[in-house]
Amino acid sequence: MAKEATDRTTIDLFATEKRRGRPRSNPLPREQQLKVNKRNQIMRDRAKGLKRIELKVSQDLYDALNEKALASNISRSQLIELILQEQLG
Repeated sequence: MAKEATDRTTIDLFATEKRRGRPRSNPLPREQQLKVNKRNQIMRDRAKGLKRIELKVSQDLYDALNEKALASNISRSQLIELILQEQLG
């Protein structure tokens, strides 16, 4: 009898076989990858002349901003920037 990977009756034949997962595309562990990616993002933003502003808002305001940004087909960040620019001049 031949072994078939999708055959449910011969599944016990595969108990000792290791299944290959997705191959590693990066030699660094995930934690290091996140740090490197964040550093690169900050450097790209700096090169574009962007500055980071962080603020806390209520859930209602957050949801309203998301809905308006989705309706306008822009990112939430772009929407907030537009609102601030309108208020300043």
